[in-house]
Amino acid sequence: MNIYHSLDSFEKLEYGVVTSGTFDGVHLGHKKILSRLREISEQSGGETVVLTFWPHPRMVVSDDSQGLQLLSTIDEKIELFSELGIHHLLIVPFTRAFSELSCHEYIKEILVEKIGTKKLVIGYDHRFGRNREGSFEFLQENCASYGFEVEEIPREDIEDLAISSSRIRKALVTGHIGEANGLLGRPYTLSGTVVKGKQLGRTIGFPTANVHLHESYKLIPMNGVYVIQATYDGEKFKGMLNIGVRPTVDGTMRTIEANLFEFDKEIYGEDLKLELLHYLRPEQKFESLDMLVRQINIDKENSRAYFS
Repeated sequence: MNIYHSLDSFEKLEYGVVTSGTFDGVHLGHKKILSRLREISEQSGGETVVLTFWPHPRMVVSDDSQGLQLLSTIDEKIELFSELGIHHLLIVPFTRAFSELSCHEYIKEILVEKIGTKKLVIGYDHRFGRNREGSFEFLQENCASYGFEVEEIPREDIEDLAISSSRIRKALVTGHIGEANGLLGRPYTLSGTVVKGKQLGRTIGFPTANVHLHESYKLIPMNGVYVIQATYDGEKFKGMLNIGVRPTVDGTMRTIEANLFEFDKEIYGEDLKLELLHYLRPEQKFESLDMLVRQINIDKENSRAYFS
């Protein structure tokens, strides 16, 4: 997959089969659109193009962007699109000036003149241009004059899947990791750098990797204990994860701490990818460290049972 971080670096295609959007989560609904994109490409001999934006438009134009929580970082999106067999991923820097492009300017200057769009595939209710003035109806009325065809994935096709990024976010923040993973079509992931914590886990026989996320806008699921699979240096390890403030030891800061089974390496400063597979229980405060240790042993047994 070819990756471009600006419009200027993209060389116009003879036959571009294009879709555009933010694609947060690159979930099964998005994959429906991408599957159709590849199908048209194979039939026409054209090349697939995913046009997406970074930063997320809400980070630029919305007053409430401070509370924005996303399902996928831009690096995760790149990896996911690559796995889905897309020819070209064009990541357009989203600025205030870009947000002021009219729908006519967006079509003429970007879709036609920059990309070479001959077929545009969009999801239902897709909007574009200044104040989201562009619509599928507008495209239908004007696409012939611009020299391309447009196709909309019907509402019922997506709604039959009952998938939306907002539904996935709700599932994650309420502890329904299985539902979220089912809608994503893969495990939800958290990636970050291992940093030094208070090292309490070592003293109670459960050393943990304290993971600091790469991006602050990445949505962190509900506090609690999860079954996970971790990837370190290309190798996968089974384990369990605690998200929370560690109330038994009077913690106040929210942390993400992974205990990996059959793992004894020092990995401070190294990157770790965590796939959340199953929600075991909510975080709770125990009356003593001994009670906490007993529960962690139960959590470990339940985690191992999940894999068996």
